[in-house]
Amino acid sequence: MAESSSLANKMDIDEAAIDEGLYSRQLYVLGHEAMKKMAASNVLIVGMKGLGVEIAKDIVLAGVKSVTIYDPEPVIIQDLSTQFFLRPEDVGKPRAAATLPRLAELNTYVPVRDLGGKPGDEITTELVKGFHVVVLCNVPYKKQLEINDWTHANGVHFIAAETRGLFGSAFNDFGPKFTCVDPTGEQPLNGMIVSIDKDKEGIVTCLDETRHGLEDGDFVTFSEVQGMAELNGCEPRKITVKGPYTFSIGDTSNLSDYKTGGIFTQVKMPKILNYKPLRDALKSSEFLITDFAKFDRPPVLHAGFQALSEFVSRSNRLPRPRNEEDATALVALAKQIDSEVDEKVLKELAYQATGDLSPMNAVLGGFVAQEVLKACSAKFHPAFQHVYFDSLESLPDNLPTEVECQPTGSRYDGQIAVFGKPFQEKITNHRQFLVGSGAIGCEMLKNWSMMGVGSGPDGLVHVTDLDTIEKSNLNRQFLFRAKDLGQFKSEVAAAAVAEMNPDLKGKILAKQEPVGPATENIYDEAFFAGIDGVTNALDNIKARLYMDQRCVFYRKPLLESGTLGTKGNTQVIIPDLTESYSSSQDPPEKETPSCTIKNFPNAINHTIEWSRTQFDNLFVKPAQAVNAYLSEPNYLESTLKYSGQQKEQVDQIVSYLVRNKPLTFEECIIWARLQFERDYNNDIRQLLFSLPKDAKTSTGQPFWSGPKRAPDPLTFNSNDPIHLDYIIAAANLHAFNYGLRGDTNREFFRKVADSVIVPEFSPKSGVKVQISDNDPVPQNNTTDDDPEDLTSSLPAPSSLAGYRLNPCEFEKDDDTNFHIDFITAASNLRAINYSINPADRHTTKQIAGKIIPAIATTTSLVTGLVCLELYKVIDGKKNLEAYKNGFVNLALPFFGFSEPIAAKKSKYGEVEWTLWDRFEFKNDPTLKEIIAFFEREHKLSVTMVSQGVSMLWNSWIGKKKSDERLPMKFSQLVEHVSKKPIAPHVKYLIVEVMVSNEEDDDVEVPFIVVRI
Repeated sequence: MAESSSLANKMDIDEAAIDEGLYSRQLYVLGHEAMKKMAASNVLIVGMKGLGVEIAKDIVLAGVKSVTIYDPEPVIIQDLSTQFFLRPEDVGKPRAAATLPRLAELNTYVPVRDLGGKPGDEITTELVKGFHVVVLCNVPYKKQLEINDWTHANGVHFIAAETRGLFGSAFNDFGPKFTCVDPTGEQPLNGMIVSIDKDKEGIVTCLDETRHGLEDGDFVTFSEVQGMAELNGCEPRKITVKGPYTFSIGDTSNLSDYKTGGIFTQVKMPKILNYKPLRDALKSSEFLITDFAKFDRPPVLHAGFQALSEFVSRSNRLPRPRNEEDATALVALAKQIDSEVDEKVLKELAYQATGDLSPMNAVLGGFVAQEVLKACSAKFHPAFQHVYFDSLESLPDNLPTEVECQPTGSRYDGQIAVFGKPFQEKITNHRQFLVGSGAIGCEMLKNWSMMGVGSGPDGLVHVTDLDTIEKSNLNRQFLFRAKDLGQFKSEVAAAAVAEMNPDLKGKILAKQEPVGPATENIYDEAFFAGIDGVTNALDNIKARLYMDQRCVFYRKPLLESGTLGTKGNTQVIIPDLTESYSSSQDPPEKETPSCTIKNFPNAINHTIEWSRTQFDNLFVKPAQAVNAYLSEPNYLESTLKYSGQQKEQVDQIVSYLVRNKPLTFEECIIWARLQFERDYNNDIRQLLFSLPKDAKTSTGQPFWSGPKRAPDPLTFNSNDPIHLDYIIAAANLHAFNYGLRGDTNREFFRKVADSVIVPEFSPKSGVKVQISDNDPVPQNNTTDDDPEDLTSSLPAPSSLAGYRLNPCEFEKDDDTNFHIDFITAASNLRAINYSINPADRHTTKQIAGKIIPAIATTTSLVTGLVCLELYKVIDGKKNLEAYKNGFVNLALPFFGFSEPIAAKKSKYGEVEWTLWDRFEFKNDPTLKEIIAFFEREHKLSVTMVSQGVSMLWNSWIGKKKSDERLPMKFSQLVEHVSKKPIAPHVKYLIVEVMVSNEEDDDVEVPFIVVRI
């Protein structure tokens, strides 16, 4: 047995890999417990063609204990259609042996082995012993039944999967009593309680400003209930939803009387699943619906795939591409299983059976890989039991003939078998622009290289990404290796896929310029004229909206996608057919009121947000202010007006530059100790002095109730790990500001911190507290010093020539810089102030760093769906029904597809128009000519003309200005009003007008393009 790594004896979980940040994004999807279980699981994958290697890639990246592969058959040229780890020189070698070294490179913490064997050997029950999960890819049903009989009897999880052209099938058998510990993976819900009825129903009423979000059958437990204390920490109680703010927990009549308060917390209950073996499941109809528009498709394909296996068994070959005789024979076999089958669909299955498509393997491979991880970890709900998927809509409108689908002896034969040679030529001559080469970008380029996108004489692929490769990228951006760290993503990705498919050499152009207004001289009209479409692989809304606007302007198709943990979505934007990406947007996330963050936190995310702000207020902004004072002439005079917050800024500069400037590291520790006193003792005492615990509202109700939790001040204790963690992190960050050498010796910190003499604190009268964001911000001056006195104490900038502080630029992924250490400790201290459960460093890092959870399986599946839509774009389909927007959640699992929303139609007079329409004027006309055009051609009166942020003309501008501007050439007018020259690369201007019709009603019209 060949083995790629000496890491045979692993720990329960590769803590080293986690420390290196390899699994940083994935940990937020799966959690440590699931990762530990995966790290104890051995997986066997049989079949190393395209589907098998897709599954293997994702689970090696995920970090299982070991992956063993089996496929002794020799590599043939057609394998290169989808098997991205094979190269032309591998033809004739055993598939598994040729795959092993490149698969093993993905993750040095996961040993990859090859079971060996010789051509003609089949997998046996003897070979599958010792594995926790067995995956069979494109294996006949007869062999599936044999292996599954053994796995079911011996407690081994079993998955079988295959792809045939645009069709895919998968089957799970995780045994008779598989326990799923967390079916959804969503964070448990919780909420504050205002009352609990003492009766047979036990109605719980929550705060009326927050819906509880629970469903019938959920379980909850309670904490902080006053009065009905028996509920605190009780066994989980099953609930019945009564309304958005109420639910029943059953009989509470024998409990104490409810007084006030309380928090409910949803409890995730394990779910037991009873899987049947394949032999029994073939007779049943347990299907996961992957497309609700094809609700009747699974039973058809259930019979079809069995018939296909029987056809191979009898003929010792697959049906020939587009061959009518073989298709008829397969339909006849299927009808013996189910007489009601759809013949048209099954004929396509026969026609495409020899086909092997990279996008289909990506879709099914990503799905199956996640099922493998579920089998290993018991995290998320596995599929039950048969899964069928197809994308027949991706076939070209002009279906290929049998002759056009015959093999040519090329690497694209698996695709030619489905689409035919003429369409393959369209694919290779397509010109596509990929924006981003991170996780989605890497998968996209891999699929395109297998498909041959842009590899023809007229084809081309542009890819841009300004980022360089980091350690955390290696877990899901599979084109990158450790040797590539620090290099540009686009360059490494382009080189990697050109190695996968040498036809792409010289056909894939890597760029580092980001898309945006600043690079419109690079991504100009000529650039967009030279491409057929754009695919986004972006991680931010701003860039997505910009590319959407560019694609609308240049009338180019746009393929959009995104992932969030196990969730993914795809969107197709087609000129003249669909709405654009920016036509509809998600509602903005609800922001926490600033007064809640500042004075009334009730959840850990509130204290994390507060501590993230504290980080800036202590270690970033003061250093920036000092540097600005030292480097910008007349900084105080021009920037600060000595009132309110500005006076505090002057005091801050004085403090950081003069009053509290440390000369030794010990002084940094003293500063941190005093900062602790201020934030966690003095400020809390001041708040309670202004708003005592027995304070009442204007209506006589207790002020500290509901979401407002009364805090308690903390007394510093150097033996408390959280207290000391704060001092260590704060002192080291303060030292960094001043370029002093830090330390981590806890005994040294404890000794210095305990020796600090802390000044007595007395709360002040008259300090106002902001209760609501609608209230004015109180101007409670922190210093009584006169601004002139403060300023006079500052040294002249000229006396400190070259002296600068070091602001701490927040970096979440460097575990040695104390940034996350400070935020974790600061947040947890404040949480203790307010009796909120603290959070671990891992959770704090995700929230403070706004880390988007990510896992390779979702990325693979989503990019596969995008590429299935790319086939349609290349075909130039003009009917809206052909395209599909998608949403998936692999945790549930759930697939949802919908027809794209048609572009909204607007109207002026008898003319209908959409966002894809525009008026175009050539040769730099005058404003007068444009206005006259609308009056003459459309009976519309122009009342206002604007370009960018400049108002060029309106009907009430005045005769003098109007007479001056109307005769100007448009470019001259824009320069005249904006007081800026038009950049040399600009060839056109986008203009907006307001117009009214003959009835003097305002009407909407498309935008205007003025060629200059």
